[in-house]
Amino acid sequence: MTLQLDPITSAPSSDPAEAATTENPAPFTRKLLGPARASSGLILAVLIWQLGARSWLGTTTPAPTEVLEAGWELVRSGELWQHLAASGRRVAVGLTIGIGIGLVFGVAAGLFRIAEDLVNGPLQALRMLPTLALVPVFIIWFGIGDSFKIALIIVAPIFPIYLNVLAGIRGVDRRLVEAAESLGLNRFELTTKIILPGALPQIFVGLRQALGIGWLTLVVAEMQTTPVGLGFLMNDAKEFLRTDQIFLVLVIYAVLGLLTDLVVRVLEHRFLSWRTGYEGK
Repeated sequence: MTLQLDPITSAPSSDPAEAATTENPAPFTRKLLGPARASSGLILAVLIWQLGARSWLGTTTPAPTEVLEAGWELVRSGELWQHLAASGRRVAVGLTIGIGIGLVFGVAAGLFRIAEDLVNGPLQALRMLPTLALVPVFIIWFGIGDSFKIALIIVAPIFPIYLNVLAGIRGVDRRLVEAAESLGLNRFELTTKIILPGALPQIFVGLRQALGIGWLTLVVAEMQTTPVGLGFLMNDAKEFLRTDQIFLVLVIYAVLGLLTDLVVRVLEHRFLSWRTGYEGK
């Protein structure tokens, strides 16, 4: 055990509680301050928005309090939950299918050269197509119903997932693979115990990007003709010059994006607890 010097007598102190306090000061305080520090930037942004709306941003920009009032009106009428449910269902279906496709392509291309030769070229070419350019084509193919919106959301997350899974698998240290092979691990054991766990950090990066892109694509999809959804709510507010509702929808998109990112960060903390990388100070 490392002995601690008493600050008065400069003599070694063998008290375990005192040593623990010296080595790790106020762990409970650090846990308490963590969420506060993480949300400090958002709180500051809202304060600046509130002050700016009352001074230099002009009357066309509603204050956060006005946005909350508009949201409360929609909550009381039940209209907001209807739009949230429709948008949430589209995103959930689209992201589930799109992320699944990206994972399959990424794992196949990462593990097998022949798979990379087959899928990498087409995916890289499709990745360069902007989402807005796909809108008229998808409307022709799928119509203007939910199928068109879900199909557009499916395409968006495939590319970040594919690229990050491929990079994560190919970034696994070759020496670890050779050591595992020398221990007699078969192909399945090598993949599940060495390669995929080693690629997890990069896969989670791709997952965070894919979820963000999914919400952005929802905005594009729902700005087209739709009878229900957050995009419809924004278009309807634009027609009646309800800037408070427009900003409300923007805030909802931002909050939903933050929540999905938080879920991924929780999963990272759970599955990457073994990682000892630098975490800042």
